[in-house]
Amino acid sequence: MSVLLGVTTLVLVAGPPGGSRSAAGQTNLKSPENVEVYIIDDTFSLKWNRSNESVTNVTYSVDYKTPEIDNWIKLPECQYITSTKCNFSSPDINVYEEMKLRIRTEKGNSASPWYEVDPFIPFQKAHIGPPEIHLQAEDKAIIINISPPGTEDSIMWAMESSSFIYSLVIWKNSSDVENRTETETVYTRAKIHQLSPETTYCLKVKARLRWQIKVALYSPVYCIATTVENKLPPPENIQVIAKNQVYVLKWDYTYENMTFQAQWLSAYLKKIPENHSGKWKQIPNCESVRTTQCVFPQNRFQKGIYFIRVQASDGNNTSFWSEEEKFDTDTQTLIPPPVINLKPINNSLRVYIGAPKVSQNKSVYQHYPLIYEITFWENTSNAERKIVKKRTDFTFPDLKPLTVYCVKVRAVIEDAKWNNSSVFSDTVCEKTKPGNTSKTWLIAGICTVFSIPFVLYVVKVLWKFILYVFFPSSKPSIIDQYFSEQPLKNLFLSTSEEQIERCFIIENIDTISTIGINQIDENRKNFNSQTSQDSGNYSYEDENSGSKTSEEFLQVETM
Repeated sequence: MSVLLGVTTLVLVAGPPGGSRSAAGQTNLKSPENVEVYIIDDTFSLKWNRSNESVTNVTYSVDYKTPEIDNWIKLPECQYITSTKCNFSSPDINVYEEMKLRIRTEKGNSASPWYEVDPFIPFQKAHIGPPEIHLQAEDKAIIINISPPGTEDSIMWAMESSSFIYSLVIWKNSSDVENRTETETVYTRAKIHQLSPETTYCLKVKARLRWQIKVALYSPVYCIATTVENKLPPPENIQVIAKNQVYVLKWDYTYENMTFQAQWLSAYLKKIPENHSGKWKQIPNCESVRTTQCVFPQNRFQKGIYFIRVQASDGNNTSFWSEEEKFDTDTQTLIPPPVINLKPINNSLRVYIGAPKVSQNKSVYQHYPLIYEITFWENTSNAERKIVKKRTDFTFPDLKPLTVYCVKVRAVIEDAKWNNSSVFSDTVCEKTKPGNTSKTWLIAGICTVFSIPFVLYVVKVLWKFILYVFFPSSKPSIIDQYFSEQPLKNLFLSTSEEQIERCFIIENIDTISTIGINQIDENRKNFNSQTSQDSGNYSYEDENSGSKTSEEFLQVETM
């Protein structure tokens, strides 16, 4: 059960605002005053002042009560005591539930009224006591073994023992002005490096809870002197690199012709408050190696957090162990570069990002939340654009037609705690297509070329029509002369008019002569207004008609 409780004041002060008196019959004795409750780890302390110093030979008794108990229960360590302080261990109660205390003054058969302390929850009121520490010295380091606050069977911190964080303050004992260095660790066994040989250092430690703000007490100050400098220094700069299906462990060392060994320990063991020095295990292929690196398979380590250390030896002398390097299989996992495929679509580029395949055709990216960092540029330019995408397919729109663009991508694990990424993929370049704009202009140009003759033809027809309707006797225009064709002239000639020219109704000779002559003259005027380039057949018919008509009328007149 995990309980998160707010910050409260440790001390409860009794007085008129903080408690209540309950009568116990008529008596001259008064209840204790200024009652204070302290809780450090599992130890409760109750302090108070006498209400009347002139009254002597009095004793005090304390009772407690919880919500599960209806009656008050006597505290065994706090019955009929003569001092104004009472220390008692935590009773068999739930420290996360409310608790009540009451106290009274007693003398002989007389007793004061009970004074009830305000209800409180022990866990909220508890201070974190000082941890116990044990020191071990090396030439340039001090090993600190920390015991969590409280007892081994602590009730107060039973649920929180693995949640402690320890603050260490260390300084040289000989310095006039304390040059203190403060550091933090979550483990009960810590090692402080980079110290000077044959030097006395002092330190103190306090514990705090990760999710609770509480008053914490420092341990007593402990001092210890580092040893004489060892002949062989420990290896330095330990690092683990993932490569394909193996891990490569590397380190630096000053001397040559040395033999090295490397060990590992699960991180969770360091949180257990016990000596785990015998639980380190040998790393495969990293025992008695003559080089400053060794290679071991990844499948020998399950997913998790480990510590790795390295030691050097020349056969006669052995160095101290190196600083312990934290090794997280997730952060050390090598992420291979992605595979890119580009597809030009008009004036855009479609980008497809894929992952390399491992055994059984499984993607190496399937266990990680990835994002992709894309670098994009025009092949003839050095100006690069960088974007971040979660999708594995996307488009670069509105690019220049018939232009070469290049892309490279790397995969980045999205979780900030890993902070791991692949190298960039191979650069892939692709040329864009002409695009919709070029096609549109091409189609528009073709349509324009083919539409010009049609437009000119329509304009010519309309112009002819206008001249014929509104200006029947006008002289043909230059456009008419240029574009005129015989079929167009016949287009505006009415068949009915041609028949009128050839048909006559003879009712009266005088009338016919007048009408015929007038009609002939009018028709000739209309025909003469036509262009001189009319068809020969048409003109021949007109002339013959006119000649024939004239002869007919002459015959009529003669008759």
